[in-house]
Amino acid sequence: MKLYFAPGACSMAIHIALRETGVAFEAHQVDLATHTLTEGGGSYFEISPRGYVPLLEFDDGSRQTEGSALLQYLADLDPAQALIGAPASRRRLGVTQWLSFVSTELHKTFSPWLWHKETADSTKRDAKLKLAARFADMDSHLATREFLAGDYSVADAYGFTIVNWSNFLGIPLSDFPHLRAWMDRVSARPAVQQALRAEGLLKD
Repeated sequence: MKLYFAPGACSMAIHIALRETGVAFEAHQVDLATHTLTEGGGSYFEISPRGYVPLLEFDDGSRQTEGSALLQYLADLDPAQALIGAPASRRRLGVTQWLSFVSTELHKTFSPWLWHKETADSTKRDAKLKLAARFADMDSHLATREFLAGDYSVADAYGFTIVNWSNFLGIPLSDFPHLRAWMDRVSARPAVQQALRAEGLLKD
C-alpha cells in the first residue's frame, strides 16, 4: 500500500491511522504547491487527477481518495475494530458522527478559505468566527471525556490533524483548555509522534 501525503495536510490523519493499525505502507510526499512528487519530481496529476491528498494506492494498482472514507476503511482492517467499533454499534455511530463533524464543520471551514492569500478579509473573519464556535462546542464536549467518541478512534486522528492547522495559521486555542488538553493527549500517542516526525513536523 502507498500513501501519498503532504506534511501537515489532511493526509496526516491517514498517516496516523496506518501507523495505529500497523498496516505496512510506503509514504510518498507530494509538493502541493507544484503538484509534483518530492522524490523524482514526477507530476502528481498523473497519479491523482484531482491533485489533492490523501491518496492510497493498493497492491493491485487501484487508488482511492477522501479522508473520512479512508479512515473508516483502515480502521476496519483491524479485526478488533478498536478505532471505529463494530458495524451497527453505538460506538461506530459515535465515531462516524465525529468524522462527519470534522469533515464538514472544521476541515471545510479551514480550507480553502484560510489558506489562500486572495480570500477576502471578511470571509476569513467569518470562517474564524465559525471555527471559534465549533471549538467551543468541542471544548464543552471534551470537558467530560478524554476523546471524541469515548475511547481513542480515527475521529481523534482526523480532528487532531485539522485542529492542528490553527498552529500554522496563528489561530489561538487559549480560550479552549479542554480542547488543548485533548490535542496534547492525541499528540502524545506513539503513532502520532511517529507520523509527526516522519512528516518533519517534530524534531528530536
